[in-house]
Amino acid sequence: MKNNLLRSTFLLLLFTSHYAIAQDISLDPVTITSSLIEKRASESGRNIAVIKGDYFQNLPVNSIDDLLRYVPGVEIQARGPMGSQSDIVLRGGTFQQVLVVLDGLRLNDPNTGHFSSYIPIAPSEIDRIEVLKGASSAIYGSEAVGGVIHVISKTFAAKLASGVDNENPISKTALNIGITGGQYGLRNANLGTFIQRNKLAVSAGLISNNADGVKQRGTNGYFHNNTASVSANYAISDAWNVAVRSSFDHRDFAAQNFYTTSIADTANEQVKTSWNHLKVGYKKGKSALSFDGGYKYVKDQYLFNSRSIRNNSVSELWQGLITWQQTLSQKTYLVTGVNYQNKNISSNDRGDHDIHQLAPFITLSHRIGEYFTVSPAIRFDWRQRIGTEVIPQVNLSFKKDIYQLRGSAGKTIRDADFTERYNNYNKPIVTTGNKIGSPDLKAERSFSYEAGADLLLPGLKLSATFFQRLQKDLIDYTNTPYAEMPRKDNLTASGTYALAKNVAEVNTTGFEFDVQYTKTITAKQKLWLTAGLTQLNSESSDVTPSFYVSSHAKLLTNFSVLYQHSGFSLSINGLYKTRAKQEASTLQATISPAYFLLNAKAEYAFLQKTLAVFIQTDNTFNKKYSDLLGAVMPGRWLMAGVRYNLVR
Repeated sequence: MKNNLLRSTFLLLLFTSHYAIAQDISLDPVTITSSLIEKRASESGRNIAVIKGDYFQNLPVNSIDDLLRYVPGVEIQARGPMGSQSDIVLRGGTFQQVLVVLDGLRLNDPNTGHFSSYIPIAPSEIDRIEVLKGASSAIYGSEAVGGVIHVISKTFAAKLASGVDNENPISKTALNIGITGGQYGLRNANLGTFIQRNKLAVSAGLISNNADGVKQRGTNGYFHNNTASVSANYAISDAWNVAVRSSFDHRDFAAQNFYTTSIADTANEQVKTSWNHLKVGYKKGKSALSFDGGYKYVKDQYLFNSRSIRNNSVSELWQGLITWQQTLSQKTYLVTGVNYQNKNISSNDRGDHDIHQLAPFITLSHRIGEYFTVSPAIRFDWRQRIGTEVIPQVNLSFKKDIYQLRGSAGKTIRDADFTERYNNYNKPIVTTGNKIGSPDLKAERSFSYEAGADLLLPGLKLSATFFQRLQKDLIDYTNTPYAEMPRKDNLTASGTYALAKNVAEVNTTGFEFDVQYTKTITAKQKLWLTAGLTQLNSESSDVTPSFYVSSHAKLLTNFSVLYQHSGFSLSINGLYKTRAKQEASTLQATISPAYFLLNAKAEYAFLQKTLAVFIQTDNTFNKKYSDLLGAVMPGRWLMAGVRYNLVR
C-alpha cells in the first residue's frame, strides 16, 4: 500500500510536469547563504532550494512553517496548526541542528530550539527563503549542522539609488490584504505593503491566525498567533546605507502533549518575541563592509495543567556581526568577519544563566579555469566555559553547460541550550513523562560530507545528492527510569523521565533528489512545480533509541504544484513520510509508520486580478496523524477567503 501510494504520487508529478510549468522563477538564482558572497546557486557547491516569498499568497499555506513544510527536503514536525509550534528538520538532524537566519543574523533562541519556527517577520515582507542543506558551521557556527534556513526580506534586499534619476526613477508600490474564515472558529488575516522611492524602501506587514480549535482531551486546541513587522532601508550616499527592522510576535496556543507523554497534560503556552536589527553597510569599488546588531527578547509562559505552577522564562540574545567582502580579482572573492553573541535566561524553572561567544571567520571563493570553483572556509568559535573550536569546511563545484558536479566536506558543532541543561531543575516536584535537563552535557561534534550533481535544462532543474554525517556526543532525550536518573531531588520514585544526554555516536547516511520545473504554457497559462525525495537512515550507538533521532522521517517526499489559467488558479501541496512507529501506553497514542497529507486551494481573480476569492482545504483526506508522539494534528479543515493585491 505504501509503495503504491508513493509510486502514484510521483507518477502524478511526472505526468503533470510533462505538459508545462509556471511562474517566472530562476532555477539558478543568485544566493548568499552558502558563503555570504552573491553567487549563482550552481557555483556554490551546495544543494540550495530557493522559494520566493510571494508564493505564500498562492499556495495553500497559513504560516511560514507551513510554507517550509513543502520545500523539497525540509521536514516540518508540527505539534500544532498554523504557526502554533513546529520543529524544523534537515537531513535527519534534530530540531536543534538547523540554524534559522533573518537578513544575515541568527534567530535560534538560547532557551529552546522549539521556538525556531517563530520567525519574526510577516510573510508579506519576505523576498525569498534560501534553504541550504548540510553542514554550514564554518560560516554560521553552532546549530548549522543539518542546514540553514535563511529568510531575506524585501527591504534589506532592495537595490537602492542614492540620488534621484529624473529619467529612470525607482518607484515601486505593493499592497496585499487577505482575510480567511473557516471551521472551528477560524479567523485569519494576512496583510502588508512595500514602497520604494529611489533611495528609500519601506515595508510593513501583519499575519494573524486564530481559532477556537478542535476538541482535545479536556480542552480545545485553540490558537492566537500574531506577527507584526516593519522595516526600512535608506541610501545615505553612493557608498553608505542603513537598514532597520523591528517586529513583535505573540503566540498563545493549547500545548497538550507538546513536550510530555503524560495523561495529565492539558497544557497551554504563551510566547512573546520582540526582534530588533540595525544594519549599516558600505560598498565602494571592490570592497563591501557591513555592521549588524541584533537583539531578541523572548518571554515564555507554560502551564502544564490547572493544578501546576506556570513556568516563566525570559531569554535574551544579543549579537553583533562585522563582515568585510573584497573582490580580489574576477575569479577570487574574500569574506571575513567576526560574530559576537551573548545568551542569557532568567527562569523560575531553569534558573538564571548566561554565556558569551566570539567567533572570527574567513571564507574564500576562487574559480580555477572556466568551470571549477573552490570555496574553503574556517571559523574559530570561542564559547565561555567550553573553549575554542576550529571549524574548517570546503565546497567544490564544477559547472559546464547544463550540468554541475559538486561536493562539500566540513566539521560542525552544537552546544546544548538552556532547556537541555536545566529543564525542570527548580520545580518542587516533577511527575513522570517529563523532560529533565543535564548541566554537564558536552558539545556535539560531527563531520559531514556530500557529493551531488545538477542538471539544468530550460525550465527544468534536477538535483541529486548523497550525504553522510558522523556525529559524536549528540544531545538528545532518552527514556530513563527513576533508579537510573543522575539526580533525583524533585522526581517521583515511580516515574520514568526523558533525560537529556550525550549519545556516543550517531551516523546518518542519506540520499536526496529534487525537481524544479517552470514554464509559461501560453500567455494565459502557467505551471510551477517543485518536488523532493529524501531517504536516510540514522544508526545510534545506544541500545535505547533517543527521542528526536528516532522521530525523523526515513523517507520523505514533498511537493507543490501551482497552475494558473487567466484569473483561475489551483494549487496543491502534499507530503508522504515513513518513520519509526512509536507508542505511549498512558495516552493510548501511536505514531503511525507512514502518512500522506494533501492541501488544496482554488482561487479566482477578477478586476484585473486585483481582487480574488478562494476556497482551501487543509488535510483534504482527513488523515489522523501526529508528527511527534501525543501531539495530535487536526483533521480536514475547510476555509474560504478574499484577497486584494495592488502592484504598481
